[in-house]
Amino acid sequence: MAYDEHMADRIRREFKDRKVDFEEKRMMGGLCFMVNDKMCCGIHYDKKKETDLLMARIGEEASEQALKQTGCHPMDFTGRPLRGFVFVTPEGFDSESNLASWIQLCLDFNPIAKSSKKRKK
Repeated sequence: MAYDEHMADRIRREFKDRKVDFEEKRMMGGLCFMVNDKMCCGIHYDKKKETDLLMARIGEEASEQALKQTGCHPMDFTGRPLRGFVFVTPEGFDSESNLASWIQLCLDFNPIAKSSKKRKK
């Protein structure tokens, strides 16, 4: 199943309103938004829950507090959560202000996030 294009448009609009340069890459069964060549946030379709999730890279410190918010869960693909990443269910970002808050957390962490190593072609 493809990701929700309306959700992608909402994220694009947030970045454009903030005048943030970003790239989009299809990965992990969804769409990833890259800022400064680093994963910032994205959309992932959860087959078990049959819904699109917001993937947010917010760092370990912010994750602890974020996990107390509505719809926020550890990002877990393999049974071992990825540190510094969370998934947010639609009820956690249904309003524009909720989505804006998540995007801000991602952008706040982005300058200190490590870039992934480039693969040799």
